[in-house]
Amino acid sequence: METKLNTGRRLTLIAAALSASFATQAWGDDLPSMGEESSPWQIDVTYENHTAHREHAGLAKFRNTMQAEFDKKAGNGWGIHGILRGSWDGVYRMNSGEYGKDAGGPIMLESVGGSGSVAHGFGDVQLFGGSTAQILANNPNAGMRVLGDRWHNAEGGVTFGVPVRPCDVDSRGCRDFGGYGDQGISELEAPEFNKRLDFVRELYVKKTFNLAEGKDLFLKLGKQQVVWGRTDLFRVLDVINPVDYSRNNIYDELSDIRIPMWIAQAEYRMGASDMMQDRNFQLVWNFDQFRANNLGQCGSPNVILDAGCFFRGMANLWDNGGTVSNFAGGVLATNFGPGQIGIRNVHLPEWSLANTQLGGKFEGVTANGLSFSLNALHYRSQLPSLHAFGNTTATVNPATGVSETSKKLIAFDMHFPRVNLLGGSMDFQLPAIGAAVRMEGAMTWGEEFANSTRDELYSKNKVFRSVIGIDRPTFIPFISETSATLISAQLFYQHIFNHELRDAPLGKIGMVDWEDNFIATLLIKGFLKNGTVSPQVIFAHDFQAQATAMAPQVEWNVTNDLKVTIGANYKLAEGRGRWKFDDCRTCAPFVQFAAPGQAVGENYGLGGMEPLGRFRAGPIGAAYKENDIFVRLNYKF
Repeated sequence: METKLNTGRRLTLIAAALSASFATQAWGDDLPSMGEESSPWQIDVTYENHTAHREHAGLAKFRNTMQAEFDKKAGNGWGIHGILRGSWDGVYRMNSGEYGKDAGGPIMLESVGGSGSVAHGFGDVQLFGGSTAQILANNPNAGMRVLGDRWHNAEGGVTFGVPVRPCDVDSRGCRDFGGYGDQGISELEAPEFNKRLDFVRELYVKKTFNLAEGKDLFLKLGKQQVVWGRTDLFRVLDVINPVDYSRNNIYDELSDIRIPMWIAQAEYRMGASDMMQDRNFQLVWNFDQFRANNLGQCGSPNVILDAGCFFRGMANLWDNGGTVSNFAGGVLATNFGPGQIGIRNVHLPEWSLANTQLGGKFEGVTANGLSFSLNALHYRSQLPSLHAFGNTTATVNPATGVSETSKKLIAFDMHFPRVNLLGGSMDFQLPAIGAAVRMEGAMTWGEEFANSTRDELYSKNKVFRSVIGIDRPTFIPFISETSATLISAQLFYQHIFNHELRDAPLGKIGMVDWEDNFIATLLIKGFLKNGTVSPQVIFAHDFQAQATAMAPQVEWNVTNDLKVTIGANYKLAEGRGRWKFDDCRTCAPFVQFAAPGQAVGENYGLGGMEPLGRFRAGPIGAAYKENDIFVRLNYKF
């Protein structure tokens, strides 16, 4: 088992890795020259403090980041580029009652058909070794929160207790879900220092080889980000690198939250032709071990979709048993013993040549200035899929005396399926209105979605995603009479093919994700006082979830080296009634609780906000109680 490093050790590593923060040009000149044609090391170092206060939670971020970026021209035309980044977030110690070793506490769970509410461990019904004594022995009612209480009130759904303390304080439900989910305090507060060496943000060599007839071959090898997309906030083509949503949900720049991977990149630059101003073909081989998107560990400030809490709570139920609200008969809090419901195994792809990821892109610029690309990628989904497996425990039908086995049980293994992507993009100008247009589209095969009509509770579907963006500098006199204001609008669209959704006696069953959905974003950014002061506001609206985020901020470049940003992030959610969905509690795995005339395994469609409503609420709706104000200070040495 990997030894947990203490805080002092972590800070020592940060200081060592980022010792360049105090480097001078003279020190850079003393580094190895690497050949007669080489140049001095060019080093830029920045420090950033990001402090955020969250409504109802208090301090939600006190992150201090040091970043060193360096470049070096080596001999024979080779170049070296690297970025080292280390951070320490004091929130886990400064607000330990919300996010650290003192987080959580005892909980009460709904039992709408029984006593109204019960303490964890004291369900109205007890099944399969789920006695109060057995549950509390391994899964005590302490250090927990109720699943979903971060973003909604109890509303008759299927909920359970979720441990929220760091994993070195409370190991219940801790799993490696793909780079997160099993972290102690020191790993949460200094996340770059882990076995994947994430403090190395980028480290690659590059060279351009001159070929015949004016053609070139460009090579880049090392740890890097490969950017295929042309959009902000949400991704269509830009899926080569996974994303760390635990840093600041969807609200940081993608360049800051992409997780760099070890990649080999070759670009054949063919130049102009009779019909094209420029042409090139890029081949990308991601030979790194698979990495999932970091969705945030439960108990930390940023857990997108609250998914990390769902996963940790389900893993804890499988390991230790627990109480599930409103389960038996759809209305009674129910105790389950270990190994009955929850997440059993996480199947992270091991490294092998077959598990590496390969992509290609052709780019061109037409004679009239239209830039376009055609993209293809074979990769692993960076989002998990939960595969249900059947329960082999037989139950006796009291009416017939016949032993029956359930078709479905809310117990899963986690997988990351293979996906194929084909897509393209284009950029062009509209001189008549002074605007630039960006477009992307992609079709994928192999993605998996929760589907309560299937015995395995998931299905594979083709998905089409697209985005159109328009950018226009516009003079708005009440903002500035001397500088143009940037207006940038985007509209994202997603369609799931062969979408399944049908009526059952108590509600809809099938796929929780919307068949068609649109998300719109709008950025308005002004420039005042010769560009030293820049106010902006970003709006994002999810049409199906009926949820909106607003993020105003003001950047002030105090000097060439010091920048201060003050801002907020506020959410509105009008569509909470649309988020409830079937949770399969009426799939009747236990015949004693089936409705009259209901067959074992038949889903009657009773549902609530948990656990699947998060996928209807989306990343904006599932965070609508997380309203922040923040101050960010950035200094360049």
